[in-house]
Formats: sequence, structure tokens, C-alpha cells
Amino acid sequence: GVLGSGDFARSLAVRLVCSGFRVVVGSRNPKRKANLFPAAAEVTFQAEAVKKADVVFVAIFREHYSTLCDLADVLVGKILVDVSNNTEINHHKESNAEYLASLFPACTVVKGFNVVSAWTLQSGARDGNKQVLICSNNQEAKRTVAEIAQVMGFTPVDMGCMSSAREIENIPLRLLPAWKIPIFLALGLFLCFFTYNLIRQVIHPYIREQKNKLYKIPIEVVNTTLPCVSYVMLSLVYLPGVLAACSQLYYGTKYRRFPDWLDQWLQHRKQIGLLSFFCAALHAVYSLCLPMRRSHRYLLIETAVKQAVEKKMTIWVEEEVWRMEIYISVGIIALGLLSLLAITSLPSIANSLNWREFSFIQ
Repeated sequence: GVLGSGDFARSLAVRLVCSGFRVVVGSRNPKRKANLFPAAAEVTFQAEAVKKADVVFVAIFREHYSTLCDLADVLVGKILVDVSNNTEINHHKESNAEYLASLFPACTVVKGFNVVSAWTLQSGARDGNKQVLICSNNQEAKRTVAEIAQVMGFTPVDMGCMSSAREIENIPLRLLPAWKIPIFLALGLFLCFFTYNLIRQVIHPYIREQKNKLYKIPIEVVNTTLPCVSYVMLSLVYLPGVLAACSQLYYGTKYRRFPDWLDQWLQHRKQIGLLSFFCAALHAVYSLCLPMRRSHRYLLIETAVKQAVEKKMTIWVEEEVWRMEIYISVGIIALGLLSLLAITSLPSIANSLNWREFSFIQ
């Protein structure tokens, strides 16, 4: 059974029908909502839907839970699956699932499917997150919901008892929690290197020679800054592993807990490495755009005019040509190797590699 007629309820009904379940949808206006659901799903009033179902997905907002109190008698003994989320982290003192359980003590409440989007339900687990986090105080009810999730193509993850519901409900509201420190680190490094390169390439020539080189700021200064950030970030990926090994050697054991700062550093290595690759990729794009600048074209014309005035037939310098060819070639190879590291750090790729293969690539 599915109570509700919103986007998530419709997507849930579609996925359940496609997975072979017999679905009955409960709505306050069944005639008006019937055309929104698949033909194989029965759309009726809420009371009728609850009577026909053993497992009921409650796909309505927390504020509307009280409207279901009239169904308390027919809900006795049913498994209620709370799929709701809040608009803010820890918005209420108790989780939505715990609140629902308090309203219907004769029912068994299971928290689940709230980390899955409506789009994932419609397109199938292959196009989205496969994990469905589940928690409840009743093991049998959890097992039933887990079996439903497996048939739908998802991977159920048992998060324990109902007290875990608050944490599960907070997960969809968090904005890149594992990326905050790496992003601030990358921005800090970028500002430091950008300031240094700005002084070196723009401010210093203006003070010493009165040359206006402000045009270098958008492309050239940024392009000089990005690789600096990239290789420092890459070094910060492998440095904590060295420090951890030194710590283990110093204390003579690998079972001693690392300091909190080193532990946090080790946990953020993947994000730091991906940001390093991002900066390197941007550097490659900026480098390709260097000859497209108007200032570069003016410098080429100026060089050609000087060559014509001085009646020089050629300004070819073999050493500089070879240096630039090797420089670009090595840069391309380095970017390719960094791309390989970045790709193999993605969970979908890393899960297909055994430990020896992963270590070999590193």
C-alpha cells in the first residue's frame, strides 16, 4: 500500500508495480489522482487501501501524519514504512519515524527509502544510489522491507534500531559533508599561490618598469596558480600515509589510535586527490586557451614586425623548441597518470579492483 499522491508516491508505485508487487494507492481524491498512477495500481480511498495491504508506505509530510489518526483501527498490526524527510537538519526533537510510531503504537514502523530520490525510483537502481538505509525496533519488519528493497533492485543497509532514524533523515539534507575541509584547503592554497603570482607577474613589473600587465590576471596568473595547487594537493594525499607509518614505527604497534587531526586527514585523502585532478584538468584547459588570447596575437605580430625591421630570416632556437616540446609532452603524460588515479578512486571503479591491482596503480 502507498498513502499519498505526490511525486515520490507516484514514482514508488511505478517501481513497485514494475518489480511485480500488487500495489494499492490510498488517496483522499482517488478519482482525480487515478490517472497519475500506472494502470496496474489500484487507486482508492485511504481506508480501503490500508485494509488491502500488509505493508504501507507513508508518503506524506510529517505535518499530515495526524490526518491518518482516523485510520488507527485498520492500521493495527500493519508495517508502516516512513519515507519522509525534513526541510532542516534536526528540525524536530524526535525523528519523523519516531513521531509516526508514537501516533500509531499498534503498528510497526520502519524507516526507509528516504535517501532514494523519485528519479531513482522511476529510472531504476542502475541510474542512482543503490543503497536503501533501513532502521526499526522490529527485526522481522526490517527483514520484510529489506526483501522488498532487494526485489526492487536496491541494496538494503540495516542501520539498527529506530534511534538511527534521525541520522538517516539528516543524510539527504547534508551538503557535501566530506568535501568541506578539502574545498576550503584548495581555496586557501589557491589564494596563497594566486597572490604570490599576482605580485610576481603583475605588481612587480608595474612597480619596477611601469609596465601595465593587468591583462594577465584572468588567464595567465590563474593558469600559473592551478598547477601549484594541484601538485601540493596531490602531495597532501600521500603525506598522511607516510606520517601514519612513522607513527606506527615510533610506537612499535599498528593498533594505537592516530591523533584526531591525522585521522581526519586520512579520511579526506580521496576528496583531496579528486580536487587535485580538477585543478590539473583546469590547468590543461587554460593552457590550451593561451594562444587564443588577443594579447598573444599582438605579441606575435610585434615579434614579426621586429623581425622584418631587423631583416632576420629566421628566429628559430633549437633548444627552446625542444624544451617546449618535451615540456608539453611530459605535462600530457602527467595529466594522463593523474586521470588514472582519479578514475580508480571512484567507488564504482575501485570496487571492481582487488587490493593488489589498486596498489599497483597507486
